[in-house]
Amino acid sequence: MLPQLHRHPWMDEESDAFREQVRRYIADELAPHMNGWRRQGFIPREVWRPFGRLGFLMPEIAEAYGGAGVSLAFQLVVQDELAKAEVPANTAVHSIAAHYIADYGTDAQKERWLPRLVSGEMLAGIALTEPGCGSDLKALRTTAKRNGDGYVIDGVKTFITNGFTANLLVVAVRTGGAGGRGVSLFVLETEKLRGFGVGRRLEKIGQHASDTAELFFDGVTVPSDHLLGEVEGNGFPQAMSQLPYERLLLCVPAAAMIERAVELTVEYTRQRKAFGQALADFQNTRFKLAECATLAHVVRSFVNDCTQRLLDGTLDNEAAYMAKWWCTEQQGRVVDECLQLFGGYGYMAEYPIARMYADARVQRIYGGATEIMKELIARKLFA
Repeated sequence: MLPQLHRHPWMDEESDAFREQVRRYIADELAPHMNGWRRQGFIPREVWRPFGRLGFLMPEIAEAYGGAGVSLAFQLVVQDELAKAEVPANTAVHSIAAHYIADYGTDAQKERWLPRLVSGEMLAGIALTEPGCGSDLKALRTTAKRNGDGYVIDGVKTFITNGFTANLLVVAVRTGGAGGRGVSLFVLETEKLRGFGVGRRLEKIGQHASDTAELFFDGVTVPSDHLLGEVEGNGFPQAMSQLPYERLLLCVPAAAMIERAVELTVEYTRQRKAFGQALADFQNTRFKLAECATLAHVVRSFVNDCTQRLLDGTLDNEAAYMAKWWCTEQQGRVVDECLQLFGGYGYMAEYPIARMYADARVQRIYGGATEIMKELIARKLFA
């Protein structure tokens, strides 16, 4: 029996009941299709419409726009349960895009897009990364130039989650000079949008059900009311302001995957025999899993505490950076240790532990690489 986790105020009966509803839906409606979606390389956009109708897609959005108006903890519960079922974080990206609009959009922009994002009619992506620009958003080269009452966007984006399936994009562009002050965010409805193109779906070593694509903007004309907030030059602070929440959207799946890896490995080592006894009877196995279970407990405790601090408005950027790099590093470590105990079977893709191993690797890269997180923490230390 593992030690009990501390119950924070956000972990109440309402969130527990919501978690159970989400878990049942995922088990019945999503998990049975995962193998097929992994083979084809994407989850169809239509899958998220019933998810949205049930209130699972964007529960934290205000009731005025179709949401339930609950706390961000409910979105994190959804991401937790999706991760446990090996469903990739496509809806996490969707959530971040929606929050850009909810927090910085004009009333007209909110009324136009939020209800459709809550219902699942639209699936969102975020187009920030470029071939020569990743974590350094100030270096982006995609431009939006004034043209009468609108703008013309030209440039290339890459590694875009939901790039193939999304029909709404929040796109970072340069509307002014060099540096962060010249960055703006635009909201684009991409279906039948002239000049917009989706390149190849990028083949990855993991996260095979999550579509990742190159995007091309060749003279894309958009009205000025698609500029988020309708004021140029606010894109950099808009993007940066969501960082604590975005980091937790990566930490929660890390905790979920660590716990799932330990559960699977305990079950396997109890059944697997070697030299006349179960693997679980060997001291090495028991000690390794004791270490992994300890990390699972500490990671989950850290994540739960960060969630409460996020809701309280006290989660500072540095704590979020710490959580992001440390939790995802522990995910890689624990999954690797668990895979080793599966032996040769752990290398077979039909086993969840093998897929989890491949899926875990990108966690230390996207959303801010480990090295970037450490550098940002160090800047505060030496400020």
